[in-house]
Amino acid sequence: MFNDPVDVIPSVGDKTKEQLEMLNITKVGDLLFHFPFRYDFFELKPLKEINHEEVATIQGEVASEPNLSFFGRKKSRLTCTIQVGVVAIKAVFFNQAFLKDKLIRGETVTLTGKWDMHRLQLTVQQLHPKSFQEDNTIQPVYHSKGNLSTKQIKKLVKYALKSSLEDVYEMLPESYLKEYKLPSRQLAVQELHQPSSKTALKHAKRRFIYEELFIFQLKMQWIKEHNKKASYGLPKEYDKSKIETFITQLSFQLTNSQSRALNEILSDLKSNYRMNRLLQGDVGSGKTVVAAIALYATYLAGQQGALMVPTEILAEQHEQSLRELFGDLLQIELLTGSVKGKKREERLERISSGEVDIVVGTHALIQDDTLFKELGLVIVDEQHRFGVNQRKTLRDKGLNPDVLFMTATPIPRTLSITTFGDMDVSIIDEMPKGRQPIETYWVKENMIERVHQFLIKETDAGHQAYVIAPLIEESDKLDIQNAVDVFEELQSTLPPSISVGLMHGRLSAQEKDEVMREFAANNIQILVSTTVVEVGVNVPNATVMVIYDAERFGLAQLHQLRGRVGRGKHQSYCILLADPKGETGKERMRVMTETNDGFTLSEHDLQIRGPGDFFGKKQSGLPEFKVANIVDDYRALEVARRDAVDVISNNRLSTDTDYRYLKELIENDPKIKERIFD
Repeated sequence: MFNDPVDVIPSVGDKTKEQLEMLNITKVGDLLFHFPFRYDFFELKPLKEINHEEVATIQGEVASEPNLSFFGRKKSRLTCTIQVGVVAIKAVFFNQAFLKDKLIRGETVTLTGKWDMHRLQLTVQQLHPKSFQEDNTIQPVYHSKGNLSTKQIKKLVKYALKSSLEDVYEMLPESYLKEYKLPSRQLAVQELHQPSSKTALKHAKRRFIYEELFIFQLKMQWIKEHNKKASYGLPKEYDKSKIETFITQLSFQLTNSQSRALNEILSDLKSNYRMNRLLQGDVGSGKTVVAAIALYATYLAGQQGALMVPTEILAEQHEQSLRELFGDLLQIELLTGSVKGKKREERLERISSGEVDIVVGTHALIQDDTLFKELGLVIVDEQHRFGVNQRKTLRDKGLNPDVLFMTATPIPRTLSITTFGDMDVSIIDEMPKGRQPIETYWVKENMIERVHQFLIKETDAGHQAYVIAPLIEESDKLDIQNAVDVFEELQSTLPPSISVGLMHGRLSAQEKDEVMREFAANNIQILVSTTVVEVGVNVPNATVMVIYDAERFGLAQLHQLRGRVGRGKHQSYCILLADPKGETGKERMRVMTETNDGFTLSEHDLQIRGPGDFFGKKQSGLPEFKVANIVDDYRALEVARRDAVDVISNNRLSTDTDYRYLKELIENDPKIKERIFD
C-alpha cells in the first residue's frame, strides 16, 4: 500500500487527488510524512487552575435551557448555564445558533473557550463531540489546499497509518537511537499524527528534528568530501617570504581576523585539492585586501587570477583598489560589458596569452570568448548575486582552479552551517584599527525638518549623503515614502546649491553607473535612491545615510545600507526615520542604535524574521524541513553536524550496513548533483 497512488483510498476521487497533489501527496505513504504544523491541546482543567483570559477546556452539565438572541445583521448570541463541580458558570456562543439543539439540559458537555474569571463566563470557541473523553485531547492541525479540511486529511492519514505504517523503515542506526533515546521511526510517525501524550509527542518531534538535520548535514559533508576528492590539482608553489614582505609594506596592519582568514586561504592554495571557501566579513572589515593577497600568491605561483563582481562600478572600484595595492608589480585588466570593439579584442588576447595576471570583471568574464592561459584562482564577490551555473562557468575556465566566494552579509552560524555546509568558511569578525563607529539615531517622521538641517550642515562641510526610500513611485496600497516623492521634496526644500540625484531599480545598468559616477565625483551631493546602493559602492566622502520608513527593512538590510557610509576619515551618521506600530519594528530600531556589529545584528535578525526570510525567497539556499527549525533547534543542528562529519570522514556510508538507507538516500538525491564538481 505504501507506494500505491493515493486514489486507491476509497474516499479519494479526482478532485481530492488533485488537491492532495498540491500538497505533494501522490502516494499513500506520502500521507504519513505530511506532518501536522501545530497541535491544539484540550486538556481538561479545574476552574481554579485557569487564569483570567486563558483559553481552556472545561467539562460540566448543562443546567439551563439555552437562550438564543439575534442582533445586527446575521449575528447571534447563544447563552446557557453550565454546572462545573460546585460552580455555575455562563457559556456564551457568538454566531453559533446551530448549537442550540445540542445543548440539552442535564447532559454533560465539553467546551473550549476564553475564560473570564471576574464574570465566571466562558466565551466558547468549540463544543466537543460527546466522545471527547475517548478521543485524544491533543488534536493535530494540518496544512491543506483547496477545499480539503483538516478533518478530511486526518481521516486519510488514519487510513494510511492503518494500511502502511509497517512499511516505514528505520533510517537511523540503532546506536543513534540508544545514544539520544529516540523512538523508532514507526513509533515517531504514529505519535506525530496521533499523540498519546505531550511527552510522547515531544520525543517524536525530537526524533524527526534530529533525523532531518542529520540527513541534511550528511548531504553537505558528502558533497564537501566528494568535491575534495574530485578536485585534485597541482598545489600552488608560491614564495612565502615575498608575501610576508608585501604584507609588511602595506600602509596598515592586518587585524588578527584578517591574518587568520588569509592563513586559511593560503593553506588551501598550497594543498593538493581545490579550494571551495566562503570568506564572510562585515562591511569595511577588509575582505578585499585578503582577496588581493590570495591573488598575489596565485601570481607568484605562475598562474592567473579572476575577480568577478555583480556591477560595472564595483568592478572599476576593485580594479582601482588592486592597482593602488600592487602598482606596477602585476598586470591588472578590467573586463566589463562596456569594454567593446578593438579594446575588448586586445584585452582578451592579453588574457589568453597570459600577459595579464589578474582580471577584474562582471558577467563578461564568463562569456565564451573569454579564455585564460592558466586560471589558478577564481574569486566571486557578493556571491549570492550570481547563479550556480554562472559561478560554475567561471570555474570551468581553468583546470581545477581554487574558488573563493566573498560576502559582506554577516551570516548567523546556524545559517552558515546549513546554507554553506558543503564549503569551508573563513570569517573576518573585527574592524580595522582607527575606523570610527557610525553613530546611528532613530528619529520620528515629525523631526524631518531637523534631518533636512543636518543634511545642509554636512553638505556645507563638503560631505555627501544617501537618502533611501523603499519604493520608486507612489503606491495606494502602502503608505510609505517613495524615491520620486523624496527626491522632489528635497529639491524643493534644500538650497539650490545642493545637487540632488535620483537612482532606482528601473534605470538601466548604464544609467545607474552614470548616476553613481556623478555621486562619486561629488557632482551630486545628496543621492536619493532605493536599496540598489546596498552592495559594494565605495564613496569615502559620504558621511550621512538617511533611511525613510526604516521599520520596513530587515536588520541585515539596514546594516548593509549603513555600511555605505563611514568609509572615509570623517565621522559618519545613520538616521533611521521610523514610526513603527508594532513591537518588532521598535525592537529593530533599538538594536540598530545599540550595535554596529553585523554578526550580532544578523543573529537578532534571524530571531525576528526567521530563516525563510533572512536571504530573501529567491536566493535562500535553505532546505525545507518538515519538523526542524534551524533557529529553535540550533543545538540539535550542531550535534547532527558533528555526527555527519564523523560518518563521512570515517567512510561509514560505504563500510557499515547500518547506514545503507542513508547511503541510498544521498546517492539518489538529484539536488546533490548540482553542487558537486565534475
